[in-house]
Amino acid sequence: MGVIDIICGIVLILASIMVIILVSMQESKRGMSALTGGQSEAVNRNYGRTRDAMLVKGTKILTAIFFILTIVVSIIDKFTV
Repeated sequence: MGVIDIICGIVLILASIMVIILVSMQESKRGMSALTGGQSEAVNRNYGRTRDAMLVKGTKILTAIFFILTIVVSIIDKFTV
């Protein structure tokens, strides 16, 4: 296991912890609209400014970073045998 593997592993662990924290900070959604992804018109109008919207955006970004980093770590492990 090289230095790159260790660094990527640490960053991967930190990203996963941050995703868990961001998801747990979000308010739970109730009702049928939460199951279908629908939101009220008042929420859509102010969606970009609310705290929950920032948490959702951060979660999406961190999840993408986590996904890409997982693929990179897998590729590095495959070629550094």
